[in-house]
Amino acid sequence: MQLVLGVICMVMIANLQYGWTFFVPEIQKTFGFDRAAIQWAFTLFVLFETWLVPIEGWFVDKYGPKVVILFGGILCGVGWVINAYAGSLNAFYLGQVIAGLGAGAVYGTCVGNALKWFPDKRGLASGITAAGFGAGSALTVASIQWMIADKGFQAAFLYFGIGQGVIVAALAFFLSAPRKGQIPDVSSNNANVQSRRNYTPSEVVRQPIFWLMYFMYVIVGAGGLMITANLKPIAADIGVDKVPVTLLGVTMVAITFAATIDRVLNGLTRPFFGWVSDKIGRENTMFIAFAMEGFGIYMLYLWGHDPLWFVLLSGFVFFAWGEIYSLFPSTCTDTFGSKFAATNAGLLYTAKGTAALLVPIANYLQQGTGSWDGVFLAAAGANILASVLAIAVLKPWRKRVVANAQSEVDVTTGAKVAVA
Repeated sequence: MQLVLGVICMVMIANLQYGWTFFVPEIQKTFGFDRAAIQWAFTLFVLFETWLVPIEGWFVDKYGPKVVILFGGILCGVGWVINAYAGSLNAFYLGQVIAGLGAGAVYGTCVGNALKWFPDKRGLASGITAAGFGAGSALTVASIQWMIADKGFQAAFLYFGIGQGVIVAALAFFLSAPRKGQIPDVSSNNANVQSRRNYTPSEVVRQPIFWLMYFMYVIVGAGGLMITANLKPIAADIGVDKVPVTLLGVTMVAITFAATIDRVLNGLTRPFFGWVSDKIGRENTMFIAFAMEGFGIYMLYLWGHDPLWFVLLSGFVFFAWGEIYSLFPSTCTDTFGSKFAATNAGLLYTAKGTAALLVPIANYLQQGTGSWDGVFLAAAGANILASVLAIAVLKPWRKRVVANAQSEVDVTTGAKVAVA
């Protein structure tokens, strides 16, 4: 039940990030703002969604998930209501900051709770939870676009914001953290090593391996966030956004088809690769997924001007990208223990906010060159680098860290036995 409740909460906040791309052209057309300036609102949303998650995670670890989810649901609704009445860039920035605070509270709590409830299946559990965020907006892609076209983007902000916020706030009262004896012990298998030592957040940030994971998270996350924020503008710039595409007997314009498929695959990849990582190891899975992502972005650069390939390759890119939201939190908890899972995974999740700082830079690069080519090539190269780091550096390093932590636990346990 806790897993299902977490997924529903994630579905409700998904449009705050993945629905944004449909509002950007309408905001630009209505107010005449520069596109890169508008996208700073998206960056602020991601920054405040991520960088305060460690603080929200601390509240979750100490007081439980109810109050944090309630707080987050209210702020999500308030943020989009502000967007509905915004008439200046600063107002949109404020709306996205408040929405980001709310989304971060919900996201960090739900993922952290899943990591605690399922120590033997962390990859799958965190993946299923994160899938709600990745795929949730697929349910409303068409309805949001319809409401924007029929009622205006302000109405879409208002009604979706209130509806989503109310549902999250209501579900908050049913969420709870596991009590002692309700969950299995730490799991160990040949694929994944898990630490029996629980690192405090202050210890985690002093571990160099944490910063390696952080760097990898940033360089992989940046490419996906850039495409998420700019999918519609990219499609418009290369002239495929309004071209009809038919797949399996279904016909839609390319941008709607791509956005729908992208959201579904971006959700499915999280439990899929989380499950795979439970079987073959986190780093091995990272190597495969990040290499796929680099290849997909490069092929989108080569073939994206064809509407059919734009739809197919954008879906492939999102399938290879979304798994970071299950692989990194499960790897973090495997390495540093589950007692402070919400806070520690939240610390790593701030890498998404750091990655978001590169989104406006990508827009400025595109405006300066008149092409998305440089952005695509840089993103593809970053993913290939992360793929190599996962298998060649992170994997052997993490084994040593967990083994050293195990030795510390054994020494402490032995000392207690000797004293007794």
